[in-house]
Amino acid sequence: MQTPISYFTDLTDPRVERTKAHLMEDIIFITIAAVICGAETWNDIENYGKSKESRLRQYLQLPNGIPTHDTFNRFFSALDPDEFEQAFLSWTKDISELTDGDVVSLSLGQVKVDEKSNEITAIPKLLDVLAVKGCFVTIDAMGCQREIAARIIEKGADYLLAVKGNQGRLEADAERTVRFAKPSSEWIEEDFGHGRIEQRKCTLYQDLSFIENAEAVSARTGVLKIICIGNWMFHSMKMIAGKERAMQLKIFPRFVVLRLI
Repeated sequence: MQTPISYFTDLTDPRVERTKAHLMEDIIFITIAAVICGAETWNDIENYGKSKESRLRQYLQLPNGIPTHDTFNRFFSALDPDEFEQAFLSWTKDISELTDGDVVSLSLGQVKVDEKSNEITAIPKLLDVLAVKGCFVTIDAMGCQREIAARIIEKGADYLLAVKGNQGRLEADAERTVRFAKPSSEWIEEDFGHGRIEQRKCTLYQDLSFIENAEAVSARTGVLKIICIGNWMFHSMKMIAGKERAMQLKIFPRFVVLRLI
C-alpha cells in the first residue's frame, strides 16, 4: 500500500509559486491527522501541528515549520473540493480493502443537493463514493426509500432507517405489527431523578406478516426486522388536597426498519 501522503501528491496546488512557504503534502497530512484526533477549527489544527512537530518531522519535510491557522484556512478555501474528495476516498477505500474491515477506516463524503431537489436524490450519489462495506448505515425518515435501501445492500452494508408517513402504508403496517405480532426481544431502561421516572423501551419484531407485500419488499430491500422505540415518562405531583398522584405522559413510539445479518 502507498503512504498516505502519496494519494495527494497529484492534487492541483491552488497557490502561486511565491506563496508556497509550506509543502502541499505537509499541509494536507497535518490537517487530516488533526481532524482524526478531534480538531474542529483551523486554530485546533495549528495547535495540533505544533504539539506534534517533533514527531511529524519523522514523516514530513516542514521546511518552514508548522503552518499557521490562516495558512491552513487559505489553502483549503482555494483547493478544489472534488479533487481532494476523490484523493481522500481513494485512500480510505484502499485501507478498507486491505484490512477487509479488520481496521476501522474513515469514510468521508459530501454531495451538494440541487436547488430544486432534496436529499433523496443526493443520498444514492453519496453512497456511490463511500466505502461502506461491512458498515451499519443509519438515515432519518427522508432516506427511508426502497431504492436507497437496495443501494446500501448492493454496497455490502446493513442499515437502520427511520419510518414515518412518507412511505405509504409502511408506518401503518409497522403500527399493526407492534399491535398484533409477538416481539422476538425487548429491552427496557429506567431513569429516576428530579421527581420523575422515565422508561425507555425498545422492541424487536421479526414477524413481517402484517407488512403489505412483505416478500417483495424483503426481496429488494432486505428488510428483516422492525424496531419500535417508545418513551414513557411518569411524573409525580402533589394535588391541592395533599394527596399525591402519578401522572403518566406517553410519547408516541417511533419505528425503524432494520437489516442486520
